[in-house]
Amino acid sequence: MGFLSDALTRIKPSATIVVTQKARDLRASGRDVISLSVGEPDFDTPDNIKEAAIAAIRRGETKYPPVSGIPALREAIAKKFARENGLTYEPKQTIVGTGGKQVIYNALLATLNPGDEVIVPRPYWVSYPEMVSLCGGTPVFVETTLETGFKLQPADLEAVIGPRTKWLLLNSPSNPSGAGYSRAEMKALTDVLMKHPHVWVLTDDMYEHLVYGDFTFVTPAQVEPGLYERTLTMNGVSKSYAMTGWRIGYAAGPEHLIKAMDFVQGQQTSGAATISQWAAVEALNGPQDHLETFRKAFEARRDLVVSMLNQTSLLECPVPEGAFYVFPSCRRAIGMTAPSGKVIETDEDFVTELLETEGVAAVHGSAFGLGPNFRISYATSNALLEDACGRIQRFCNSLS
Repeated sequence: MGFLSDALTRIKPSATIVVTQKARDLRASGRDVISLSVGEPDFDTPDNIKEAAIAAIRRGETKYPPVSGIPALREAIAKKFARENGLTYEPKQTIVGTGGKQVIYNALLATLNPGDEVIVPRPYWVSYPEMVSLCGGTPVFVETTLETGFKLQPADLEAVIGPRTKWLLLNSPSNPSGAGYSRAEMKALTDVLMKHPHVWVLTDDMYEHLVYGDFTFVTPAQVEPGLYERTLTMNGVSKSYAMTGWRIGYAAGPEHLIKAMDFVQGQQTSGAATISQWAAVEALNGPQDHLETFRKAFEARRDLVVSMLNQTSLLECPVPEGAFYVFPSCRRAIGMTAPSGKVIETDEDFVTELLETEGVAAVHGSAFGLGPNFRISYATSNALLEDACGRIQRFCNSLS
C-alpha cells in the first residue's frame, strides 16, 4: 500500500506556476528574461484599501472570523451584486473564501459525487479540471475555436449535457483567452440550460471589471432570472483591485448551497484572514475610481500586443473582450525548425524554444486544454510588452 493518495494521480501540476518558476530560475542564473506567464496585475493595491487594513489592525480586528465571512463583508458583497449586477442576495446567501479558487473548490466538494460530470469549455483555466477530479467528479470538455472567438456555442453545450451533468463551469471574461460573452451570447447559453433543470451554473466572474471597448459584462443569473436558484456566482478582489496576495474570493447563491460550502470550509481552512476581509470591505464599498485607470491601461496594452503579434505572419491573435490575456494560435509554426535545430511539433515546443532563444516566458495552450496556441499575460508595462513582442517577432522570423 503506497503512502501517498491515489488522488494525486488524477491531477497535473499548474503549468502557469511551472513556467513562471522556470523564468525565475533563468533570471536568477543571469539570463535576460521577460515573464508574460503570470496572471497578476502589476498595479499596487489602492491606498484606501491598504489604509482600511491598517485601521483594522489598530482596532484589534485580528481574531478568528466567522467561517463564511465577517458580517460587514457579506453585506458589502450583497450590495455589490445588487448595485453592479442587478442580483438580489441576502448576506446569508454569500460566502467568503481564501481566494476564488477555494470558493470553487468548496462548491465542487460540497456537491459532487463519483460519476457526476462538470462541463468545462476549452480553453479553460488550468485549475478547473484538476479541482473537479480532486472532488471526485468527471470533467467533460467542450471545444471552442479561434473562429468563434473561443466561445462556447449553444449547440455544443446541448450536445454534452447528460443525466450525470451537475455543473457548467463558465468563465467570462476568460482566462486564458480573454473571451467575454455578450448579453445575446449569454442568453443563447442560458436558453439551453433552462431546458435542463438538473444542471447548475458555476460562474467565474473574476475579470468582470476588466472589459474593453463597448463590451458590457453580464453574468448568467442576471441574463436569465430563471437560473437564480441554481447558480453560484463567484467573484473576488484579486484582479480588479490588485489584491492577489490578500487572498479574498466570494460568491453568492442559494442558501442551502452556501450552508453546505460553509460546512466544508469549517473543517478545512475556517474563515479567510480577518484583516484581508476588512480590506475587501473597503474595496467593495469605497471609491471605485481606480477601475477606469486599470481598464484604460490594460486596454492600451491589449491593443499593443494584438497589433504586434499580428504583424508576424506565423501568428493569429484575436482581439479579446476582457481580462489581461491574449491566446494567439501558432499553428503556422508547427513543423518549422528553431535556431537550435529543434523541430516545432507542438505549442509546448514553441514556448520552450521561445524562452530558450529569446528569453520570453509564455504558457503553452495545451496546458489550458487547447492548442496549438499560447497564452500571454499583458499585465506588465508597455515598455516590457513592446520588448517582448519584438522578441517574439524575431523568434518567428528565425524559424525555417
